[in-house]
Amino acid sequence: MTSASRYLSERIALPADAVYEFTSAPENLPRWAAGLATTVSKQGDRWVIGDDGAELIFTPRNDFGILDHWVRPPDGAEVYSPMRVIPDGDDAAEVMFTLRRLPGITDDEFERDADLVQADLTRLREVLESAQR
Repeated sequence: MTSASRYLSERIALPADAVYEFTSAPENLPRWAAGLATTVSKQGDRWVIGDDGAELIFTPRNDFGILDHWVRPPDGAEVYSPMRVIPDGDDAAEVMFTLRRLPGITDDEFERDADLVQADLTRLREVLESAQR
């Protein structure tokens, strides 16, 4: 079964390696990704987000800007989210997120999810660029 996807992105006026460094650290999520996590804690070798104890699993650190991650709620249903940081010249980057439409999601819910992800990406840009001023 295939699902629809929406590709969302934000250009950030910082080098890709700096964007990747900040974005790949799960402890930074509450600063920019409120749509995903308002709290993050390390429990042993696991990252746990939110009050319900969902597990967050990131792709291992890499030189390619890959930030794919999986959210595994306590019920075990896993959600995969592809994400990339790619260079845009030497002094900027584009952060790209693929929002996958889950089974049973209405058009309105999918639009709401897209708006939340875009707001998170915009907040990421604001946080990173304001730190450079």
